[in-house]
Amino acid sequence: MFETITYETRRNVAWITLNRPDKLNAFTSQMHKELLSALKTANKEEEVRAVVITGAGRAFCSGQDLGNAESLDYGDVLRNGYNPVIQAIVSMEKPVIAAVNGVAAGAGASLAFACDFRLVSEKASFIEAFIHVGLVPDSGNLYFLPRLVGHAKAMELAVLGEKIPAEEANRLGLVTRLVKEESWVEEVETFAEKLSSMPTKAIGLIKRYLNKSWDADLNEVLEYEALAQTAAGNTADHKEGVAAFMEKRKPVFIGK
Repeated sequence: MFETITYETRRNVAWITLNRPDKLNAFTSQMHKELLSALKTANKEEEVRAVVITGAGRAFCSGQDLGNAESLDYGDVLRNGYNPVIQAIVSMEKPVIAAVNGVAAGAGASLAFACDFRLVSEKASFIEAFIHVGLVPDSGNLYFLPRLVGHAKAMELAVLGEKIPAEEANRLGLVTRLVKEESWVEEVETFAEKLSSMPTKAIGLIKRYLNKSWDADLNEVLEYEALAQTAAGNTADHKEGVAAFMEKRKPVFIGK
């Protein structure tokens, strides 16, 4: 079905793997299209309750493939390629996990920052590589990075473009969970499957209104919360949660 990525569903989790390991999973226009298609599929499939994006081989994603850089209009590449992918991740009302198995550079770092959670291998690193080729951080980087680490640190990382090892990324707040290499697969699977077993309709509402809160005042956020709580209160998972609480048992959520 795909040539530059792989897609499979296991235990209610969609696993999307960037699959150009010989090129450190660098983006091409084909990869943009295939990743967007996979994200749309995961969003539509009712059985999918969480999504993992990771990379094949030793890299997560090294950013844009610069093999034909001289013929590229970067603005068009962003509008037609990267931006729809970032928007698909943010608008998807399911948790999206970046499983950063190796280097995440340039737009690869941006891709990870756009996800809801970042599980990061101890051998991984982030690089704001744009400055090294005279470019500006893109693919949502200038939006997400300051929200994750603060304005001053984002300016430092973007301008200096220094390698950020996993331990330093964890200290800065870029990492949800730092994972030892020897337990990488097990921990990513456990984390993803835990999310997929939670009340994912509520998670989707949390994601939607957290995103809206950045451009809202307190009164708007209070109303967003009221709207979200009405929607969440009508879900089967809320009813199951209350029943489980009353019956002193563990709830079994179905994502509805």
